[in-house]
Amino acid sequence: MSTYRAAQVETVGGPFRMVDREVERPGPGHVRIAVEACGICHSDAAFVEAAVPGVRFPLVPGHEIAGRIEELGEGTPGDWQVGDLVAVGWFGGSCGHCPPCRQGDFIVCENLKVPGWAYDGGYAETVIVPVDALARVPDTLGAAEAGPLACAGVTTYNGLRRGSARPGDLVAVLGIGGLGHLGVRYAAAMGFETVAIARGPDKADFAEELGAHHYIDSTAGIPVADALRSLGGARTVLATAASSDAITATVEGLAPRGELVVIGLDSEPLGISPAQLIMSGRVVRGHPSGTARDVQDTLAFSALHGIRAMTETVPLDQADEAYRKMLSGAARFRMVLTTG
Repeated sequence: MSTYRAAQVETVGGPFRMVDREVERPGPGHVRIAVEACGICHSDAAFVEAAVPGVRFPLVPGHEIAGRIEELGEGTPGDWQVGDLVAVGWFGGSCGHCPPCRQGDFIVCENLKVPGWAYDGGYAETVIVPVDALARVPDTLGAAEAGPLACAGVTTYNGLRRGSARPGDLVAVLGIGGLGHLGVRYAAAMGFETVAIARGPDKADFAEELGAHHYIDSTAGIPVADALRSLGGARTVLATAASSDAITATVEGLAPRGELVVIGLDSEPLGISPAQLIMSGRVVRGHPSGTARDVQDTLAFSALHGIRAMTETVPLDQADEAYRKMLSGAARFRMVLTTG
């Protein structure tokens, strides 16, 4: 029996260790992917630290997967072939029978199969995934480029395109880190008058490089909401920063009927009053990633507009160092494990 290498965590919060595992054949409706690249997402920490229910150890995380199909399970649709370059993100398959699935809203499936949680993820040389998790990667994108776009990319892209803003509207992106730097690029490419919001004057040039038309320094002494209102008020604020205080500070900067789209995760509650929402008809919406179809749309849009995540690639056997660098905030901006 042939083997493959995987980076696994054996205890809660423990270090990653390289192990050899036996290669398994994919079951019905599944494929085995030869992983070429897998991004390291901050959400992986929820599994490594067992902060969500149902985590089992030893654990192989990873839900920013890109690689080539190397074996098809029985019943795989004919439009997938061995050798196809595919990506798998947070959406790693759905149950197909819960109420959201029956309504076609697969990303909020009550039994969502997240790689690294429901089954072994992509910190490995191979991974077996359900066929409904597959997104086709355009020829102009490499695996190391596609992996982060299957999670960070689709989350920001989908958060914007499913909102109420239209080309020409003022759209603000709160935070220009691992999620936000992509959010600014997508917002500009979608034709929005784009505002980047971050801490410190030193990020202004970077925001301009990303395509932002305006920059707001949240430490400048002028409240963020006032700065947004001086620009006419934001139709949408895409909140990528993991700070409830920073997110709350944008609400009064929304235009009437404006929308706050929250994708940055913080355990603290938002400090928003009903009056702030009711009087101006504002909306607050949480946004979860996207389906395989959404990932495929994101990859196509990114390829068309030349949008890529800023990444640092490291070999799979350096998974522990790369994961710790991500946790420390030193990554700029997405760490990607490669197997080549």
